[in-house]
Amino acid sequence: MSVTPGSSNTPSASSPIDLSQDDQFSKEDTMVLEYLRKRGLKQAEQELREQLAAAGPSTDSKATTVSTAELVKKNAPAIPRSATDRSNSLADPNISKDAISVVVSPLLGTQMGSLGLANLMNAVGGVEDALATGPTDRHDGFRDLEAWVDGSLDMYRPEFRPILFPIFCHFYLDLVEQGLKDAALDFFRTFSPSLATHHLPTLRHLQSLSIPSHVGQDELARRFRNEKYLLRMSRSGFRLLVGWLTEGTGGEAAGAGDGFTGESSRRGRSAVMQVVNNHVTVEVLPSTGSTANAAVNWEENTGLVSALIPDGSGRESAPGVSAPQAFNSIRKDLRLGLPAMEDNLRDEVERTLREESMLNGEAVNPGGRYDPNSLPRPFAPPPNGHPAPTSSEQLPMPPQFKTVDVRREVEKIRDARKRIRLDPAGYSAEADLNGLDRTGMVRARALPSICAYTFHDANDGIACSTFSQDTSILAAGFSESYIRLWNIKGEKLKGMKNEFQLSSIKDSNSLKRVRERGGNTTRKLIGHSGPVYSLSFDPLTGSAAPPKHLLSASADATVRLWSLDTMTNLVAYRGHQNPVWDVEWSPMGIYFATASRDRTARLWSTDRSTALRIYAGHQSDVDCVRFHPNALYLATGSSDNTCRLWDVQKGSCVRVFLGHQGAITSMAMTGDGRYLASAGEDLAINLWDLGSGRRVKKMTGHTGLIHSLAFSAESTLLVSGSADWTVRCWDVKAPGGLPTKRGAQDDIAMVDGFGLASRRVPATADAGALPTGGLNDGPAEQNTETTDLLATFPTKRTPIINVQFTPRNLCLVSGSVASGTGDNR
Repeated sequence: MSVTPGSSNTPSASSPIDLSQDDQFSKEDTMVLEYLRKRGLKQAEQELREQLAAAGPSTDSKATTVSTAELVKKNAPAIPRSATDRSNSLADPNISKDAISVVVSPLLGTQMGSLGLANLMNAVGGVEDALATGPTDRHDGFRDLEAWVDGSLDMYRPEFRPILFPIFCHFYLDLVEQGLKDAALDFFRTFSPSLATHHLPTLRHLQSLSIPSHVGQDELARRFRNEKYLLRMSRSGFRLLVGWLTEGTGGEAAGAGDGFTGESSRRGRSAVMQVVNNHVTVEVLPSTGSTANAAVNWEENTGLVSALIPDGSGRESAPGVSAPQAFNSIRKDLRLGLPAMEDNLRDEVERTLREESMLNGEAVNPGGRYDPNSLPRPFAPPPNGHPAPTSSEQLPMPPQFKTVDVRREVEKIRDARKRIRLDPAGYSAEADLNGLDRTGMVRARALPSICAYTFHDANDGIACSTFSQDTSILAAGFSESYIRLWNIKGEKLKGMKNEFQLSSIKDSNSLKRVRERGGNTTRKLIGHSGPVYSLSFDPLTGSAAPPKHLLSASADATVRLWSLDTMTNLVAYRGHQNPVWDVEWSPMGIYFATASRDRTARLWSTDRSTALRIYAGHQSDVDCVRFHPNALYLATGSSDNTCRLWDVQKGSCVRVFLGHQGAITSMAMTGDGRYLASAGEDLAINLWDLGSGRRVKKMTGHTGLIHSLAFSAESTLLVSGSADWTVRCWDVKAPGGLPTKRGAQDDIAMVDGFGLASRRVPATADAGALPTGGLNDGPAEQNTETTDLLATFPTKRTPIINVQFTPRNLCLVSGSVASGTGDNR
């Protein structure tokens, strides 16, 4: 069905207009009549001509001239639009100047200036705004708008869908603000289910607003009232929207009768027009909706974005910048390359590897001499098309390397030799080349081995957990304000004797004498006065040896540094004014970053008790932080639904990423430094290109909060852990997108011991469902799994709070078994 704006009420030309009386009218009257004639508004022209003729000729133009604004105000409800009139009669001159100049002016010509056009639009909008006064108008208007969107062509539907959400929010807030609680609840229950897939967190928040005072006090409601909701549409799509708002044309479903031509439909469209006039900005783009992943492209960079776009300093809104891409494009190119190893350290690592190879009888040619060409040299970082930072741009580091640095780099090379290759794209090409079953090949060889650790009898008290890089220690933070360590290898965790003195430690032998003789495979670290939300082991030793230090972030607004040699607290870092949600070490140690409820992220050094840098600019809590592999940039995720990339040294924001419809819950950075993955409360995972700041794709399939993300060593596989009791594997290089047709459900690989069994997970009433009697009555029967989802590994009843890859691509996951259950894997 074609959706084109047109006029359904244009009067016929059966009664021609007499132009012989124009000479007796004033110059101003003649100009108005000529304007109405050119616009094709014959009925309005006839009425004005009759009024002027009844008033009689007059030389006083002030007494006989009717202004354009007054004329339109009087006749707007009855003025028909011609078939060629596609002007936007709902635009606000202070909001939609781009739309006026890009779309409307070329259609009307240059006879009328932008100011006169804006006055005309405001006049039309003012009359139609007065029509929308009751709850029935809003109910009918949203119903018709939803029907029009669903009845549009497939190529336009993705760019029309985003307009439903702001209209819904403002209609609901209007009803609540007017004290119409029952009408607001009925409106919410009727129309919220269709929006819950992408806007579940916001809908749940709006559902809590039930009295007029809530609207004035709630921060989110104030943002909807005070900020403009940005929408992006193609030129042709915008014309279709204007045609429906003004004429009700297009999109009528089969069997809809009169479509959108009735009086109730007109009043409903007027209510929609009022919201669009006052609270929406439409950015008209030259492209059309017929592009790949259109739903994702049109959704990106829409919403309440004005306060989220930083300026050059990264602290305030940027004047004149209306979208993240505009901000990202004016920032300088990033140095995302990985720095090469220092010459002295590289030489020492080569010497160590050469000695070990000769002792083991390796890398020897037939003549009995050592063959240097057989020595693997993975010292050069993988190229990613971006320049590497210079030494002056990086964070200051010690001038000389230590023995532990050599051991770490040597172990990296060993890990690279024994690493399991996880590359779904490579296996797919191999399967196609050999004529094998592609799906079976990818699932059998591209999936990682997953080792799951479950905490029993924790009573939901575990807030976080993490593994050391050498997989020897597992640490968990508890809501009871303590940290517990487990040695996975079964070795004793020994601390120091209570009476030992630092002055008595001279060498390794004296250190052994002051250690505890006994010990256990688990230890408890006590020091915080609030729940422990995040833990991070130092990366200094890498996978070569157990870590020496542990960082912990807590609700008591402090970060503590723990010694794993003495099992004691060394330093308490204070500076945040609110709970600290996340902490992470820099890739080379010494420095670490924190994220807090005070809306800031901070950079710290272990040798100072105060922060070195403060990264301010987010509009809500900073929930998570991640360092770039070259330590030159820091990524932050916030409850304001955005991610930002900061220059660590300068403290300025260099990229902003918009696209999530909920708070950011987790992030992960690829090992090559090119991409950032972020997960939000909207149950979606977005993959971002750091260089351009654009979203590569959107991955969906989880039905619960996503707590953790991790990339494989080659950055070709992404693993996510969620509160829906599953671990999911995603193909990073696949194009993704929702399947065109929903076929038979594939079997889901399930972790059963350490093997795979074909088994389907039963749907649960609380997995991603909206509350009963509120937004929805149960889980939506809708397939939201994108095609880049390789496999799902479900547990029986264990929310996964942490996923990690070892350097050899073994995937480690952990979680606490949900209370009220028995056996679990």
